[in-house]
Amino acid sequence: MKKFAPRSRKVRILATLGPASSSEEMIRKLFLAGADAFRLNMSHGTHEQHAANVEIIRGLEREFSRPTTILADLQGPKLRVGTFAAGPVMLTVGASFRLDRDMTPGDATRVNLPHPEIFAALDEGSRLLLDDGKLVLRVQSASDDVIETIVEVGGMLSERKGVNVPDAVLPMAALTDKDRRDLAFAIDAGCDWIALSFVQRPEDLSEARRLMGGHGQLLAKIEKPAAVSRLDEILEMADAVMVARGDLGVELPPQAVPPLQKQIVETARRLGKPVVVATQMLESMIKSPTPTRAEVSDVATAVYDGADAVMLSAETAAGDWPEQAVAMMDSIAHSVEHDPGYLDRLHFTKTMPDPTTADALAEACASVAATASAKAIVCFTASGSTVRRIARERPSVPILALTPRVTTARRIGLMWGVHAVRTKDIGSFEEMIGKAKRTALRQGVAAGGDKIIILAGVPFGTPGSTNVLHVATVRGDELRAHGEG
Repeated sequence: MKKFAPRSRKVRILATLGPASSSEEMIRKLFLAGADAFRLNMSHGTHEQHAANVEIIRGLEREFSRPTTILADLQGPKLRVGTFAAGPVMLTVGASFRLDRDMTPGDATRVNLPHPEIFAALDEGSRLLLDDGKLVLRVQSASDDVIETIVEVGGMLSERKGVNVPDAVLPMAALTDKDRRDLAFAIDAGCDWIALSFVQRPEDLSEARRLMGGHGQLLAKIEKPAAVSRLDEILEMADAVMVARGDLGVELPPQAVPPLQKQIVETARRLGKPVVVATQMLESMIKSPTPTRAEVSDVATAVYDGADAVMLSAETAAGDWPEQAVAMMDSIAHSVEHDPGYLDRLHFTKTMPDPTTADALAEACASVAATASAKAIVCFTASGSTVRRIARERPSVPILALTPRVTTARRIGLMWGVHAVRTKDIGSFEEMIGKAKRTALRQGVAAGGDKIIILAGVPFGTPGSTNVLHVATVRGDELRAHGEG
């Protein structure tokens, strides 16, 4: 078993696996280059392929004794037009175009739309966006069977192209039959997080939560304008949130996405929920070994804003330079986090604790660590909730999360600045202090003479009982004295 020191970088890197990164050799390279967590995109690949990737990741976890996070991203409903009788058609600006329930192949005047939910939700003046927003239709009238529109932005339209409905909340579930099968697979495979697509309202999370049965944690992807308007409620229901900028950028004007990104990140941080910024972060690295300066700035902005994680999609799943993309993201994050003004910028967002003992102590950790010049915060946690509260405060020192539960250790991989260590249960205050000091030494976050902050709950092993904050001084012979030198 190889020793793997905690990464000095605070923001986490989530790398998507795909055709370019499904070999054991490449997944190992991504891990060593800086990937903290791996995303399985359930829109592509078979269950057998995803299961093989899970096994590779768990093998690396055992080899390096480092709990590693796996996120399964569900596809969600895909809205598409039907077929055309004679191939692609040209939609001309100002022309009429009808979408209907007739299964007959379409032409330049009409096409089938096999989604009755859309018909019921539209009002006069609503927009329909086709082919990732390349074409725009304005609704003139809508009934249960026919939608009459005027073409506002024209172009070629091919069959089965996607449809976005930015101006309405669609009366349809976020989970399809395929999603339910994929969710069952992900839970059986031991995935740590489930990402739910097509979230429009907090109720959309309920079915996924029920089907998960307490296994894994639930991340809501914010990719529709309707979700932004109910962001606080969705975050109360979810365990984490993702800024899915690809679909947001289709349904909203491009210039609206950056302020929304900041709003979502700030809201998630305020509520103490991990937040992932995703999509097109290093897009040019799909084909190029280096990013554009604008992409570097984009990643840096997410790090400065305090995102818990930044995600690579096609860059690692299908690109020519997957390892280099992870290494570049790692390098950008390191550069930002070494900026002397980085922590000051992070704390522009005010995070008010709830009136609980756990929140009060978590908030105090960051302040005590700074005042006492401590080198690390060591938190004993069963469920991960206490360490999440500490991470919300964005302390200046590393956070070690000690937990006996492998599931908790793996889930922590999306939290800012936290390194999870799986350890046995503790039974006494003295054992807690000793184990915290030895772990800090072993993990290289403290040396002899350094102070560490220890946070735990008494009685030990009881979730939600955080009530002890202790400052300890590490001795250099701590490991030898315990027979571990």
